[in-house]
Amino acid sequence: MNYSKIKRWRRIYELRRWMDRRFGWIVRAFRWIGHKLRWLNPRRYIKTLDWYIIKKFLTTYFFAIALIISISIVFDVNENLSKFTEYHAPLKAIVFDYYLNFIPYFSNLFSPLFVFIAVIFFTSKMAGNSEIISILAAGISFKRMMRPYMISAALISLLTFYLGSYVIPKGTVIKQNFETLYKNKKRNNAAENVQLQVGKGVIAYIQHYDNNIKRGYGFSLDKFENKKLVNHMTASEIQYDTISNSKFHWKVSSWRIRDLRGLKEKITSGSSKDTLILMEPTDLVFSKGQQETFTSPQLREYINRQIDRGSTNVVQYEVEYHKRIASSFASFILTTIGVSLSSRKRKGGMGLYLGIGLALSFGYIMLQTVSATFAINAGTPAMLAAWIPNIIFAVVAWFCYRQAPR
Repeated sequence: MNYSKIKRWRRIYELRRWMDRRFGWIVRAFRWIGHKLRWLNPRRYIKTLDWYIIKKFLTTYFFAIALIISISIVFDVNENLSKFTEYHAPLKAIVFDYYLNFIPYFSNLFSPLFVFIAVIFFTSKMAGNSEIISILAAGISFKRMMRPYMISAALISLLTFYLGSYVIPKGTVIKQNFETLYKNKKRNNAAENVQLQVGKGVIAYIQHYDNNIKRGYGFSLDKFENKKLVNHMTASEIQYDTISNSKFHWKVSSWRIRDLRGLKEKITSGSSKDTLILMEPTDLVFSKGQQETFTSPQLREYINRQIDRGSTNVVQYEVEYHKRIASSFASFILTTIGVSLSSRKRKGGMGLYLGIGLALSFGYIMLQTVSATFAINAGTPAMLAAWIPNIIFAVVAWFCYRQAPR
């Protein structure tokens, strides 16, 4: 008999008993917590049928995106190849600065269309193969069958919101800079006679501002208290500090300050001075599509700052902010409509329902554009304009859901 092996196993057994006496309460605590929170386990809700539908949904969705975007890139290259050649655009810039940002922008823009096409396509195929009939005949309700569709729609909505709010705006800046250099799409980089409120009772004025060099000419800053001018500052030039770690840093040249206190007046002047003024270059120059270059936190901050200054030129920014939130819910609405239309087995295939789906998707995108135009030009509240397509199509989704097979 091998006594050394017996002693080794005995030591291991005693060590396990000692650890159980000292630390067993930790293991029991985790077991108790796991038992109480077992409802958080995704396996409790996602069964084999759910995984089957989720895989079909997401695979078809991303395949449709890849197919359409590939065709779009081919047409875009054919259209812009002469300009790329004329302006000597490097291949690296074309691929990484332009098309790498072209893909997520248009994928996110037409995401509702891809969701609808994906749902109509694979659900009609399932209905044609009598899979939907088998699922309902097995005692699974139509409401329960909608669960994997809603899970997939939630994943797409989160992806859409994240891309639209944080990733695409940064890529849009790079894409616009590329177009300015190599596609001859000149951006507005100058402003004349700009006047804005930069603080409570503080009005700034710039006669001419050049955004290329971040420099303004003919600058003045007036401070009012109780509707009376108490401080007047003028400067021949004002330069934004682009290398500062914080915002709102400016450098004024040939400055002069008049401090008015009743009948007394104090005048100071100098050649150069660093100062803090609550404005940025983005507040001075407005270009088409500028709202698309802000992330959602930056957009919210910009809107609040402009409203505090009394500016009325914020409607398009508010529409963009609310549209990013509202668009993420389109996946749920269009998925419900798509499943309700295509889950019934009919003769003639899915051609009719694919056509209806495409029409509804294009109608949703067109309604988004029309409502945004009404908000900007007709004074419709921005939040209402952004949510009108969702409200209308939610009613359509409810009607289609009520007519779906049970």
